[in-house]
Amino acid sequence: MDRTEGTTRNDHDPAESHAGPEPQAGPEAQPPTPPPRHRRWLRRAVLTLLIALLPLLAAETALYINYTGDPAQGTRTRHRDALWLGHAWVDGRKKDADVTALARRLRDTGIRDLYVHSGPLEHDGTLPQSVYPRARWFIDAVHEKLPGVRVQAFLGDVLATESSEGMRVEDPKTRAAVLRSARQVLDTGYEGIHLDLEPMPSGNRAYLTLLDSLRRETRSRDAQLSVAAHQIDPLPALHTVYGVFTDHPKWWSQEFFGQVARRVDQIAVMSYDTAQPLEGTYGGYVAQQTSLALEVTPPSTDLLMGLPFYYESNFDHWGHAETVPAAVRGVRLGLSRTDADRARFGVALYIDFAATEADWRAYKEDWVR
Repeated sequence: MDRTEGTTRNDHDPAESHAGPEPQAGPEAQPPTPPPRHRRWLRRAVLTLLIALLPLLAAETALYINYTGDPAQGTRTRHRDALWLGHAWVDGRKKDADVTALARRLRDTGIRDLYVHSGPLEHDGTLPQSVYPRARWFIDAVHEKLPGVRVQAFLGDVLATESSEGMRVEDPKTRAAVLRSARQVLDTGYEGIHLDLEPMPSGNRAYLTLLDSLRRETRSRDAQLSVAAHQIDPLPALHTVYGVFTDHPKWWSQEFFGQVARRVDQIAVMSYDTAQPLEGTYGGYVAQQTSLALEVTPPSTDLLMGLPFYYESNFDHWGHAETVPAAVRGVRLGLSRTDADRARFGVALYIDFAATEADWRAYKEDWVR
């Protein structure tokens, strides 16, 4: 009989016949009513989310702690800094007055190299001369107004990593064309090649082969070879784990970073677009990246850490978090903890046309001072 309708009388027990009706079972005698299905699902989802977030929360806490402490005395500019410049400087849009203003801006800073955008390279590695018609004028103007500052050709292209469109460095013909393009811009008067090919998968042997060829060419001309480098795995083998879920090669292994650094004169880490939500965690991330890069960059190579001289707010780059003061403090902390006296070290500012007065002020006060 249904418990909710009461209980039966025991007709075979005379004592029961005078005892009156059997008392109703109290609430404690009933089995617990299972929660509705949607509530069970919600509880499981929240628990799963918390378990998934715990490692992330631990990592963010570690980065925040990494941002604490005081940088060592003397962790300031070594006068080996660099500035990325937009294409307007070599395509005819900039004039003499602009170079004069740039010289005024850079005087009494630590900037020694200008990476002026002179491409992009075609997907086959070629470079039309028509894309940098005013390069010789700009190089001569910089030499006149900023003696000792070098002008390098900033050449880049998107790789066919995430789609069928883009450059394929695995093709020997493409690498040969990139080498010819490098000779072409060096003949123009540039004092170096700054290569930015991305997204570049960690461990790409064809890229290392290309760098070897370019290094032989630049050395024969007493010119510089520099590269824009991906960030290093903040956790061991993170680039491998990340690759399981996406085709985007966000990080390099520390080993591959070292292999690239040994093949160039300068390596500039693109230490921005980190998705960090707070200044403290971003600065801690930059401190970690600085230490990881210092550990594998040979003393003969200039190591430059990128500063975000631009403002955006999206999932990759939170403008309120990725600030120049946070980046500079992170750089100084990483330098202090790993190799405070390293001579061949600097910062690279990305990019001139998006920089604000606050960016320049923070660079000068916190790093150059």
